[in-house]
Amino acid sequence: MNQVKNSPRHRARELVLKSLYALDCGTADPDKSFKEISDDVSLPERQLKFARDLFAICKEQVRWADEQISLLAKNWRIDRINYIDRNILRMAMIELQFMPEAPAKVVINEAIELAKTFSTHESSAFVNGILDTFSKSSANSAK
Repeated sequence: MNQVKNSPRHRARELVLKSLYALDCGTADPDKSFKEISDDVSLPERQLKFARDLFAICKEQVRWADEQISLLAKNWRIDRINYIDRNILRMAMIELQFMPEAPAKVVINEAIELAKTFSTHESSAFVNGILDTFSKSSANSAK
């Protein structure tokens, strides 16, 4: 999986995750925070644009994503899900719903890898279950 973790798209998603985490922790200026975090990451312009776009959509659609998570995370209130897992779920659901260029399997696998890197092994299974269910329900509702 090192090849995945070193890919520019994976690093772009890491950038978005770190920026969302900072926003969730109460950063006063999310765009300034994104800029500061992105200054520490070397990305091709195309991937930096992807990260910028995904972060902007995440900021706009956070309530929508939280509603989706709440529907799927049985017996888990949204505020009980740790910051990292919650932001991984938000980011992946929003990418699946609003930026469907990447196949669902790729987005889900990336989310699982982010959970393994930044959270716990148990978190990766939780993230996988929620996103798999979301992906299947989204595919069925699109038909």
